[in-house]
Amino acid sequence: MPDTTLPTTRRELRRELRRRRRALEPRAQRRAAQQLSQRLRHLPEVWRARRLALYLPNDGEIDPCGLLPWLNQRGARAYLPVLRPLANNRLWFVHYHADTPMVTNRFGIPEPDTRYAAHPAHRQPAWTLDVILLPLVGFDDQGQRMGMGGGFYDRTLAFTRRPGPRPSLIGVAHDCQRVERLPAAPWDVPLDAIVSDQQLLRP
Repeated sequence: MPDTTLPTTRRELRRELRRRRRALEPRAQRRAAQQLSQRLRHLPEVWRARRLALYLPNDGEIDPCGLLPWLNQRGARAYLPVLRPLANNRLWFVHYHADTPMVTNRFGIPEPDTRYAAHPAHRQPAWTLDVILLPLVGFDDQGQRMGMGGGFYDRTLAFTRRPGPRPSLIGVAHDCQRVERLPAAPWDVPLDAIVSDQQLLRP
């Protein structure tokens, strides 16, 4: 059951939900990551995907990287978000493999080196990806989501509100990040599904 005693403002709620996921012990984190990967591999959008964007976990986020060997076996390509230089809170999606040169960005998150990412051959426009996995801070049973507050994914994926080619957007989180009701924000890009270590939601 989701917790009904949480703070009501987005800022306080974000702080509390981040505290929850950071409080998970390493063994619980590993078990949740394994359960998440199993659930994701059974989603039609994921097992059909040839180009899938995921992320490297930070700040207690659930780890989707168990998908990487499976994607490699299938000949699918994995992409990572990179902070786009000289752009207002937007992302590139850059091909990620064993030899990708990595750096740490200003948030302390590993990402492909900007010089490598800047080469057009290493990037993929977001609209051409099949699936993008988005890390969530919180979610509810109605499919509302809460991110970190920077708006990177919302700005980058705003095009998905318009007609045309688009990836499937799947939010992922620990089940302890589920709440009864999240305050909605008009800029939140809607998701096609939310997957936790315990459940699948189709908004």
